[in-house]
Amino acid sequence: MKLNIDIGVPSKPEWIAAVMADFDSFLQDHADCERKASAMAMSFVAKFPDRKEIIPELIETAIEELQHFEMVYKLMQERGIGLVHSIGEDLYVKALIKRCHSGRLERFLDRLLIASVVETRGAERFKLVAENLTDPDLKKFYKMLWVSEAKHGHIFVKMALHYFPKEQVYKRLEWWIAQEAEVIDGLEIKAALH
Repeated sequence: MKLNIDIGVPSKPEWIAAVMADFDSFLQDHADCERKASAMAMSFVAKFPDRKEIIPELIETAIEELQHFEMVYKLMQERGIGLVHSIGEDLYVKALIKRCHSGRLERFLDRLLIASVVETRGAERFKLVAENLTDPDLKKFYKMLWVSEAKHGHIFVKMALHYFPKEQVYKRLEWWIAQEAEVIDGLEIKAALH
């Protein structure tokens, strides 16, 4: 059973060019995104403590994302880059969340599927970063992240399938893929993950 659907549109070549032109800023944003991803997984645990079937995977995902943050932070330290004082607003995620249903159950499904789509986009972008870097250690690091993000994309769909019929999950996921394509295409291109 396929647990996710590919992204709707590829990232623009201008995006990877912006990242390669200002890799230090990209690392700062990447660190922020890893912190937010860890917090997002734990927010599911806090908001849905009755969903016992998925709590272990949510905790594992949160820890893994925090480990990614630690690795990115070490890279930043090696390059003399500091963390930003405050995490900026993520217009990409904000635009996706605005499109969520408002009912508790429907919103639960939407948030799981948004997480899947965001992780799948991250995998696509980390793959591009890995392919465009020349430093062998950085290439290896971003290849590892690309594989991990792709796995997370699957995990959130699998979680949704615990609680919702397969047809509902995949129909809504297709809708989210189209929404994400629209959102990503409308964003300003900058040296950031989203």
